Amino acid sequence: MAYDEGLAEILRDALSDTPGISEKRMFGGLCFLLNGNMVCGVHKGGGMFRVGKEQEAAALAIPGAAPLSFTGRKMGGMVEVTDDGMGNDDTRGALLTLALGFAKTLPPK
Repeated sequence: MAYDEGLAEILRDALSDTPGISEKRMFGGLCFLLNGNMVCGVHKGGGMFRVGKEQEAAALAIPGAAPLSFTGRKMGGMVEVTDDGMGNDDTRGALLTLALGFAKTLPPK
């Protein structure tokens, strides 16, 4: 398994009351989507959140958040956190709130 199933379960629980959530294996991990649009996910070593470019600075101001760069190149509007950051309720909750807010602005796929 390329990601921590415990972290996936934490996100699953946090998103369980949100209509339109689905799961999809992506980026060597597991992503959670809202109406087909990526919200967040887990990968080896931590998690990622799609917060959108307008909220990226706010997300990066959250302790533990860093720009997502799987290939060595920054992915705009995406941030990641380590396993420790994912385990922190405040960090994870703040990033999830930003990511859900962004996903809700997107048209369903």
